[in-house]
Amino acid sequence: MKKELKIYLASPRGFCAGVKRAIDIVEKSINKFGSPVYVRHEIVHNKQVVEELKNKGAIFVDELSDIEDEKRPVIFSAHGVPKSVPQEAKLKNLSFVDATCPLVSKVHRESEQLYKKGFEILLIGHKNHPEVIGTMGQLPEGSIKLIETKQDAEALEIKNFKKPLAYITQTTLSVDDTAEIISYLKNKFPNIKGPIKEDICYATTNRQSAVKKIASKCDMFFVVGSRNSSNSVRLVEVAKKAGCKNSHLMHSEKEIPFEEIDNSTTIGISSGASAPEKLVQTLLNNIKKDRKVSIEEVVVAEEKVIFKLPKELS
Repeated sequence: MKKELKIYLASPRGFCAGVKRAIDIVEKSINKFGSPVYVRHEIVHNKQVVEELKNKGAIFVDELSDIEDEKRPVIFSAHGVPKSVPQEAKLKNLSFVDATCPLVSKVHRESEQLYKKGFEILLIGHKNHPEVIGTMGQLPEGSIKLIETKQDAEALEIKNFKKPLAYITQTTLSVDDTAEIISYLKNKFPNIKGPIKEDICYATTNRQSAVKKIASKCDMFFVVGSRNSSNSVRLVEVAKKAGCKNSHLMHSEKEIPFEEIDNSTTIGISSGASAPEKLVQTLLNNIKKDRKVSIEEVVVAEEKVIFKLPKELS
């Protein structure tokens, strides 16, 4: 007799509208222009997605200078790029399609408007993440100060109090950790200006809410996603904070810990915004081989967001 196992499946999980749009852009570009098409950086942070697109005719490069055939189009990743990248593409006469998520573009526009109005700008985000590099690269160097932690906020010294102060954030941060930093900044600088509509995107917020709702009921929690996916790594942290210390990121190299699963009666599963649903189904099927599984899907929101494709492809 197989032992019974209850699985709570978080919903929403997996692909968000920005990721779907970015993958669509690569596939439709290959259909329209033929292969290869070049993609600067991983289009989204997921190894399987990248491999599948390679098989369809995409070539991934780190920089535009790595492109071997400059007659072929190049696509910019969903995380956004510094202003210097499209400028370089124009100088080289490259044709390019920008797959930046519209919610990241919103943050770019905010930063430009604040700069034009003379604000000192703080960006709450993770250093070296492509999205942060892209956002900081919208403005001249030194125009944006990066705040990674509450300690950074505490150590922050503003030299020029003549300038008004504003903050923007990366779209894939932990909602609670960011709220803590923002609350500290507001206490320290009562006149600081925030975005009219917050920058952390709907998909990040919904996925974290779903994880929070089920983590405390679980002996183990799995988040399917890649190690370089910021929103997936945040989901693991959220699950731990919400009451399931035994939470794991299930990336492509990680073996399924069957022994630990065998000692569990309840498990939670979610996936990052760039992880394909079939990876979740594969994990479930592997668990079902040894256990009698009952699945309860816990839904915290219905996502109906769809982003239009760029005019070159629509």
